[in-house]
Amino acid sequence: MPDQGLKELYIDQLKDLYSAENQLVKALPKMAKAASSDALRQGFEKHLEQTKGHVERLERIFQALGESPKGKTCKGMQGLIEEGSEATEEDYDGSVLDAALIGAAQRVEHYEIAGYGTVRSMAETLGEDNHVSLA
Repeated sequence: MPDQGLKELYIDQLKDLYSAENQLVKALPKMAKAASSDALRQGFEKHLEQTKGHVERLERIFQALGESPKGKTCKGMQGLIEEGSEATEEDYDGSVLDAALIGAAQRVEHYEIAGYGTVRSMAETLGEDNHVSLA
């Protein structure tokens, strides 16, 4: 079956996203706590709720595939979170710290966009139309 390799890659990429999202669930509260701006703090809290929703959608996809989402660590997200946490360890105050946190959040968001775009295209190619709307 020619799509078998693509399906394996698709599942691997989904596991990577699942790991990334779960890492974010742990990191976002720390970013919210570090923010000096109430608006930024609220933005991180909102993103946390959205991220929890992403985890749930990924779990539904894995359930439909009969696969486990576990078994992979997203090293890309791990690195982005480590870089972002470095900002909180610097001597930045107020708006400068917030700017560093925003930069870290933008990097994370672009990484997520790339990952979801990839799995969405794979789902379309594999005919997993019900996954396309979830990814």
